[in-house]
Amino acid sequence: MGKQFEAILPEHEAFIGRQHIFFVASAPLTAEGHVNVSPKGHDALRILSPNRVAYLDMTGSGNETSAHVDENGRITVMFCAFEGPPNILRLYGTGTVVLPDTPEWDALYPRFVSLPGARQIIDIDVHLVQTSCGFAVPFMAYEGERDTLQRWSVQKGEEGLRQYRQEKNSRTIDGMPTPLGKSL
Repeated sequence: MGKQFEAILPEHEAFIGRQHIFFVASAPLTAEGHVNVSPKGHDALRILSPNRVAYLDMTGSGNETSAHVDENGRITVMFCAFEGPPNILRLYGTGTVVLPDTPEWDALYPRFVSLPGARQIIDIDVHLVQTSCGFAVPFMAYEGERDTLQRWSVQKGEEGLRQYRQEKNSRTIDGMPTPLGKSL
């Protein structure tokens, strides 16, 4: 078992700031439901306090995390060192989904770089931080961000994104409704 902390320490914040990708895991309460793990890139995560982070969630082909968080709040965010000394850092917490056109969105969204295709913010109260060795994680060199999603979002336009989200982001693969689907 790795080392456990009650909050994000300055050294954890520095490590998180150097990472180019993070992974988000969530699951529904039902045993038949699928566990979801999603990679997240771009400059999309903000540390709001030692026990609170948020990330700007972009339009994608699914919306599992949003529905799982809406149902039960459980969420884990994981960072891996692909460069430098080995390290894995996990943030265990309880999340909430923040949709556009809400006071919570208006308070959080200005903290992020504006990216085409932003669909929601996942706001997380962190109750446990854990680090572990990461000895088996390979070295990989960062070459840059892909702009595919941003170009796709711009090409779709707001109305096209709304229709896409209604079709692809309203329900999970298990049929659970998402907060975004409830608002469309």
